[in-house]
Amino acid sequence: MLDAMTINPGTPEVPHRQIATQLRAQIQRGDWGPGERLPSIPAIAAQYGVAKQTVQRTIDQLRVEGLLITRPGSGTFVRGSKRRLNRLSRGRYGALRGYHADLATRYRQQLLHVGPAPAPVEVAEAFGLSPGTSLLVRRHLVQTTDTPVEVGASWFRPAEVAGTSIERSEVFGRPLYQEVEDETRRRYTTARDQITARLPTREEAEMLRIRPDTPVLVLLHVALDADRRVVEVAQAIWPGPVTTLTEEYTVPAPRPGPPADEPGAAFA
Repeated sequence: MLDAMTINPGTPEVPHRQIATQLRAQIQRGDWGPGERLPSIPAIAAQYGVAKQTVQRTIDQLRVEGLLITRPGSGTFVRGSKRRLNRLSRGRYGALRGYHADLATRYRQQLLHVGPAPAPVEVAEAFGLSPGTSLLVRRHLVQTTDTPVEVGASWFRPAEVAGTSIERSEVFGRPLYQEVEDETRRRYTTARDQITARLPTREEAEMLRIRPDTPVLVLLHVALDADRRVVEVAQAIWPGPVTTLTEEYTVPAPRPGPPADEPGAAFA
């Protein structure tokens, strides 16, 4: 149910943000549980004495934040809790470079396509190639139960995987990097992750079942061998509002002597 709240015309905050603050508070304290439908937009507009367009802006804001989900023809519902994904480099390789059996129970990966394709700008740059250069790509979709949580792709230089299982439409019963190491005799030794946020392409939005104006998180993962030569460039795309990426690490102990300036250090 809606609280008996109204808009305060004396505050500089615009009406749709005032309503968003109040609805957000109601959701967070459990007035509506996950999966529960909110009152209709006309009902909320009548409660606050505003136009339906104002409430629509409120709903759009809370949906982008990941609190609500709109189902055409059914209404607006409270979304469940955020998903915590362990799919950064540490989670991908594992502490002992082994396959985590629990991943198979929590995630289901579907291989969508294997074949040559023009490399996007960021992938080509990671390989030191010109944008549009043809590379071998393995595209996949990851789901939990029936919910898409990731659209991904792994890119390789065609000559380096020619004649191996990597260029075939095969599903491996182990992490891809282990298959690559055995097939190419090149060991993954270092990797770097770069995470950015953007709006999805139309295809990404359709595959992740999100609206085109819902932000996504994009991971660009570059894996190198002992010679610092790129073995694989992988991309992973997640629905931003419902994805939490967590990295746990050890804080280095203080070093003796005067502190040295370190790049990237900042006061908080």
